[in-house]
Amino acid sequence: MSFNVALSGVNAARSDLDATANNIANVNTTGFKGARAEFADVYSSASSSLGSSLTGSGVRLSSIRQQFAQGNIEFTSNGLDLAINGDGFFSLSDNGSPVYSRAGAFGVNQDGFVENAAGQRLQVFPPDNNDGFNTGQLQNLQLSSADNPPLATRSVGMAVNLPANAAPPSAASFDPLDPDSYNHSAAITIYDSLGTAQVATQYYVKDAADNDWTVHTYLGDSAISAAAGDDLQFDSSGVLAVPAGGSFNFTNIDPGNGAAPLALEFDVTETTQFSGSYVIGALSQDGYSTGRITGIDIDGAGVVFARYSNGQSSALGQVALTKFSNPQGLRQLGDSSFGQTFASGDPLRGVSNTGSFGEIQSGALESSNVNLTEELVNMITAQRNFQANAQMIQTEDQITQTVINIR
Repeated sequence: MSFNVALSGVNAARSDLDATANNIANVNTTGFKGARAEFADVYSSASSSLGSSLTGSGVRLSSIRQQFAQGNIEFTSNGLDLAINGDGFFSLSDNGSPVYSRAGAFGVNQDGFVENAAGQRLQVFPPDNNDGFNTGQLQNLQLSSADNPPLATRSVGMAVNLPANAAPPSAASFDPLDPDSYNHSAAITIYDSLGTAQVATQYYVKDAADNDWTVHTYLGDSAISAAAGDDLQFDSSGVLAVPAGGSFNFTNIDPGNGAAPLALEFDVTETTQFSGSYVIGALSQDGYSTGRITGIDIDGAGVVFARYSNGQSSALGQVALTKFSNPQGLRQLGDSSFGQTFASGDPLRGVSNTGSFGEIQSGALESSNVNLTEELVNMITAQRNFQANAQMIQTEDQITQTVINIR
């Protein structure tokens, strides 16, 4: 019996060493979660002339349990490196099979899919039609190289100050090529439906009447007319009075290059007539040209944005996180990934920094949670246990040999 008891101790110590060795081997593995060997004593019922008693029969390995403590967050220069600070796993697709991982070292393959070194693709919630995300559906995150389509300008904002002491120009009739026929001008670049830049210019001509100005608006070299006229009138305080709505509206403007006709609203609400010099306070417009992708940004909510050369960005999806009621019940699959089991419970999906889910950090990786010093101490302890149980076998052998030698 003592041989078997001591042998169980040797096997237990070896299992402890195996777990420790695996932890030490993965001390630099991104997202690795260390394991702990757990043991239970073994008792058997024995009968004797004195009755039944419990006799210790050694030890057995009860489980190798993963320890899901938080690892340190280490920052990198790669925006596709992701770390979770808190609870949750990245949701991945391994050729259609769901797997889960804390390792967030991702890159882009030749088809634009974001995946890890094992080819497991990152899962996101796709955008919906309400500037949100469909959290009831998962899809692979794919970075598209397609251009961002242009948007034709619809609204133009022009805020200027026209000098209250200005005199009418010397030229009798307006000519955009004659600076003596107008007082001041302001130009802004707008865009048509093809993304072509067009220059819109407003020329300001002081009328003979006090507080009155005439505005001539041009698109390129062509004059365009506002539906309600082109007069600017100010009250005695220099505040705009006409046009009453504070804007000039232009419709059915032909850009002259095959683009759709433009409909423009020039908002001049902030235009004033105060003493002093002519000042352009602000120029703005809401259109943009075609954009080419220049980079990817992932914010703290896990939303993945494509950034374009035209200053625009578009959401490609929101990184999906998954939790389990018993993460220690997950099955290890290798490549720092886990699979669902009956013991782990059903997956609970969510997004970064909501509820009990952790926060996603872009440009960072979670390091292994293995404490090397602690593992070295465990190795020494397991080694001593192995030696002690081996010594027990040797002692039992000597006793047995002594009994055999009795004559």
